[in-house]
Amino acid sequence: MKPFLLKAPIKDYIWGGTKLREMFGKESNGERLAESWELSCHPDGETIIASGEFKGMKLSELLAKHPEAMGKNCRKFNGFPVLVKLIDAKNDLSVQVHPSDEYARKYENDNGKTEMWYIIDAEPGAELVYGFKEKITKEEFRKAIEDNTLMDRVNRVPVKKGDVFFIKPGTLHAIGKGILIAEIQQSSNVTYRVYDYGRLGADGKPRQLHIEKALEVTNTEPVDHNMPVYGMELDGAVVQLLAECEYFNVNRERIIKESQLGTDDSSFAHILVIGGSGELCAEDCDLKLSMGSSVFVPAGAGSYVIKGNCDVIITAIP
Repeated sequence: MKPFLLKAPIKDYIWGGTKLREMFGKESNGERLAESWELSCHPDGETIIASGEFKGMKLSELLAKHPEAMGKNCRKFNGFPVLVKLIDAKNDLSVQVHPSDEYARKYENDNGKTEMWYIIDAEPGAELVYGFKEKITKEEFRKAIEDNTLMDRVNRVPVKKGDVFFIKPGTLHAIGKGILIAEIQQSSNVTYRVYDYGRLGADGKPRQLHIEKALEVTNTEPVDHNMPVYGMELDGAVVQLLAECEYFNVNRERIIKESQLGTDDSSFAHILVIGGSGELCAEDCDLKLSMGSSVFVPAGAGSYVIKGNCDVIITAIP
């Protein structure tokens, strides 16, 4: 099976901006483009195949017919394991937390959520919330929510382009305004909202909070946000390992001339272009790449080359 382009569904959450349209060429009828789900088989937003013989089909439909295209490493999961997004935070996201697999499957009929963020761009002074400043008890956590003093207890972290954050289930977090992110996560849409700045939803009512569930799953001890990024320079590309865990491996490649890549039968590869342009060349396959291009390379597709001057994030299953 040959590599093919993907078309992402767009989410218009109230905190979203317009950078996904202006920088990445994403399309939406709405003014706001908060998230594009670049690789998704989740029923809340499914990616569509945008090139090749399966054009117009949902990715989930293709993989149901040809599970071998996912690769044998996906067999240990119940369904397609990952979801890749672009996120444009024009305004602050809610302070939130995600549950573990065990908790989510018991109470939500969904997966938990382990995720990582790669900061594509950040405006001066941009920061995010990552855990707590100091250890607090569950009772102190509840009181801070009730007294509207939670933001005095959270750990605010300044961010810049190229920063990487790994968010384990139970870590309180929030993307701050002015940050553009690539997010790689488990395939899940379970979020417990803890604090939302008193904002109103589209219905004119305060957006729902999930205090009791958040209290059950949140780790109230400080967590280290320093994420080491390992890299090496090859002929024609600079390669960085951004994250590795049981759910996904993520690499960034800054391609200056070309990079020789490939997939065997163990895992697919997903390629997301976050800068520049180029082309992906495989046997009987030539795909033009620009900012925002999203490519699925099936497991067992063999060798391929990315040529040009571009910045890509590559996700696979370990």
